[in-house]
Amino acid sequence: MLKKMGEAVARVARKVNETVESGSDTLDLAECKLVSFPIGIYKVLRNVSDQIHLITLANNELKSLTSKFMTTFSQLRELHLEGNFLHRLPNEVSALQHLKAIDLSRNQFRDFPEQLTSLPALETINLEENEIIDVPVEKLASMPALRSINLRFNPLNAEVRVIAPPLIKFNMLMTPEGAQAPPP
Repeated sequence: MLKKMGEAVARVARKVNETVESGSDTLDLAECKLVSFPIGIYKVLRNVSDQIHLITLANNELKSLTSKFMTTFSQLRELHLEGNFLHRLPNEVSALQHLKAIDLSRNQFRDFPEQLTSLPALETINLEENEIIDVPVEKLASMPALRSINLRFNPLNAEVRVIAPPLIKFNMLMTPEGAQAPPP
């Protein structure tokens, strides 16, 4: 077990160093068995955090993200958080004023993360395979850049299915009523 943990830590360190050394605008920490965003990474990336535009934390074991994460990486354009155990986002997600795409699919959201509706550049939201019942259709309809929201395989209430289509000017993907999510 310790050997596997050591390998995971080494992998994260290697990926962070690659980002810093190459001057890349991407930090890919997918499938690193992270249960939280490592605090030490903030120090390592402090001089380049404004240059990072894409972070992938997909398929880890994250239960939450901190406000520090949101404010440190305020220049993000894309954030991939699919396949974790997230159920909410911190209010400081509003610091991500340049964010164009967020993937929160295959998490544990029961409530739609309404903080996303305050992001002016947001074009794409993926919330597929969560537990969301209700959606703030009016707030989504007033988002200036929103082009697509994926809500497939969520137990959406009938009201959302009826109210949304005439109000929205973007693609809203929903599973037909009664359809089952694919097996994991």
